[in-house]
Amino acid sequence: MGIFGGGNKKRIKSVINQARGELSRKQMDGFNRGSAIRQDKQKAHVALVNKLLGVVNLQHLLQADHLRAELAQAGIRGRGAIPAYISTRILMAIAGGIGTIVMLGLMKTFPYPGFVKFIFAGVGAVAGFFLPKLLLANTVQQRQTEMTEVFPDALDLLVICVEAGLGVEAAFARVTEEIAEQSPVLATEMGLMTAELAYLGDRRQAYTNFASRTGMPSAKALATALIQSEQYGTPVGVALKVLAQEKRDERMSNAERKAAALPAKLTVPMIIFFLPVLFIVVIGPAALQVGAQ
Repeated sequence: MGIFGGGNKKRIKSVINQARGELSRKQMDGFNRGSAIRQDKQKAHVALVNKLLGVVNLQHLLQADHLRAELAQAGIRGRGAIPAYISTRILMAIAGGIGTIVMLGLMKTFPYPGFVKFIFAGVGAVAGFFLPKLLLANTVQQRQTEMTEVFPDALDLLVICVEAGLGVEAAFARVTEEIAEQSPVLATEMGLMTAELAYLGDRRQAYTNFASRTGMPSAKALATALIQSEQYGTPVGVALKVLAQEKRDERMSNAERKAAALPAKLTVPMIIFFLPVLFIVVIGPAALQVGAQ
């Protein structure tokens, strides 16, 4: 199978190629002039959201770094990601309020005063406004859980590649290929970092972007180790080996902690499901004999 064979690998290749194209266009057009050109080509709904936010003096949300980082951690990228997210929250709030009023209006009897309907509508609007945020946080957590499980193995592969004589970019490219089936999310993020290492002038920025996109402490530790290795000239293999050993020990510690907590978690299920069956098996025959007599 080729370097990007299979369904997951094809999707990863598509994301990486798109990122390479974006970085290449930024290099050719220039960041400032390119931003002005792309601003004219925005979609209609994105432009509308920008205009509305400007009217209510909330346009600073479009430049919010924490929101951009949170969307990136959920795998939502693109120039229109922030406007689309904000517009979704606004539309969901409107839909929640209107939907609540409609449902209450369809009720035959409403046991409360009429103004209570508006209170319920406000609650529905608030719920609709925060629902996309909850879904976004859930997506981020799922992605980070998947990446955390595979990250120690990826570090081990990275150490092997570096000690075999590969450069950092070639090592990350090789690791991306190897873990594509095991963790498409982590493979995509490492592939994007490989593209940034090839196109960005500052390699430290590529490492920092990787840590920001994943939002994992392990990724931040890896970025810090690589940055310090380049800054002070220490061998990359030694730094990666120490970090890989640390992450292996951390994963083993987490597994031992979960195993130690297992008996306490099994207590309630055993009481509810196991003991009644055991009592029936042990006491049931004797009870039937007593009843027959």
